[in-house]
Amino acid sequence: MFENLTEKFERAFKVLKGQGQITEINVAETLKEVRRALLDADVNFNTAKNFTNSVKEKALGRDVLRSVSPGQLMIKICHEELVELMGGNESEINLKGNPAIILMSGLQGSGKTTLTGKLGNYLTKKKGKKVLLVACDVYRPAAIDQLHVLGEQLEIEVFSDRDEKDPVKISTNAINHARSKGFNVVIVDTAGRLAIDEQMMNEIARVKSAINPSETLFVVDSMTGQDAVNTAKAFNDKINFDGVVLTKLDGDTRGGAALSIKAIVNKPIKFVGTGEKMDALDVFYPSRMADRILGMGDVVSLVEKAQEQFDEEEARKLQKKIMKDQFDFNDFLAQLQQIKKMGNVKDLMGMIPGMGKAMKDVDVPDDAFKGVEAIILSMTPQERSNPGLLNTARKNRIAKGSGTNIQEVNKLMKQFDDMRKMMKMMSNPRNMMGMMSKLKGMGGMPGM
Repeated sequence: MFENLTEKFERAFKVLKGQGQITEINVAETLKEVRRALLDADVNFNTAKNFTNSVKEKALGRDVLRSVSPGQLMIKICHEELVELMGGNESEINLKGNPAIILMSGLQGSGKTTLTGKLGNYLTKKKGKKVLLVACDVYRPAAIDQLHVLGEQLEIEVFSDRDEKDPVKISTNAINHARSKGFNVVIVDTAGRLAIDEQMMNEIARVKSAINPSETLFVVDSMTGQDAVNTAKAFNDKINFDGVVLTKLDGDTRGGAALSIKAIVNKPIKFVGTGEKMDALDVFYPSRMADRILGMGDVVSLVEKAQEQFDEEEARKLQKKIMKDQFDFNDFLAQLQQIKKMGNVKDLMGMIPGMGKAMKDVDVPDDAFKGVEAIILSMTPQERSNPGLLNTARKNRIAKGSGTNIQEVNKLMKQFDDMRKMMKMMSNPRNMMGMMSKLKGMGGMPGM
């Protein structure tokens, strides 16, 4: 995500490296690179110009503390301005009303129907709402089928009427149905077009007027850059939506839409789609996104993803097993499966400060753990519980059963043993203190 922009920002800040103070000359040189980075990211020219002017004004007017280098100060100022540019604080979805009505809008191909399912899943699982999805795309039968498939997959009810061709009637009937059945939230999926046209705009305006939604969201493909911003402006002029949802953000290496849309449309980005899975929908946090753009990682989001998947009671049981040196392959397999649920491995690694750059050219497939899982699943239950039983004959049998070779099995065994030792050491506070003292005596770990 935003790899190119991150790289160019780093290059810009190198201009100030080793400088004793911020001056008009070195600031101008740095901001020339920053402006170029923003324009290359497909950010609107006026937005990029206003951004760099604001950074320059703040940089020249601020004293540099002795403990802070000019480069560090410039990063801090750019971070503040990036956060402001993307909206300042996160903007929550409005769920007022009984039921709360959410109207989805956007062009065809932006991922609107899939996003409707994702949002329904988010509100069901994370907000505890009873959600009804409504199929109002009367021009594309495949959209109705798609929403029904998603609803079945997510165990969320879908309302549709294939005989009715007026989306206003379908949406009002759906809301009456929701009220009678006790639904908290109704999400209305409307028709998209390949391009903005008067008929489309009038139709969605009629739907909005009829159902009076508490929230109107505009869904847009972030990878279309400036086109996304222009489309958002055209939609906003007609239907005055409340917020933006950026889809396919995980594939966006530039970031132009995320950086420009708030400044041009003056509407907040509320959610971002970060993958194909139904749980790949995140609340948009400007501060966390600024962290990632400037190569600082996003530890808060990483911890939140972990908390969603890891059960507290299970964690306590696991800690006891580690302290007793009873951590086995069953536990190891369970941990791998929990990590897989958190999302794409490369994206997760990119949330760790400093790792984004290191992972840039590393290809981490979605099935990165497939070989390891195959080896563990080829063990007998007894072998998984007692790794010490694994002699050469057993390893050969496991290698054949998993479609791997003895070298890969031995490699996993060594990694597992090393991990057990490390986990046992870290579970004992006294050992941890001793290890920290040794590191301190050695002058710490270089690069950490």
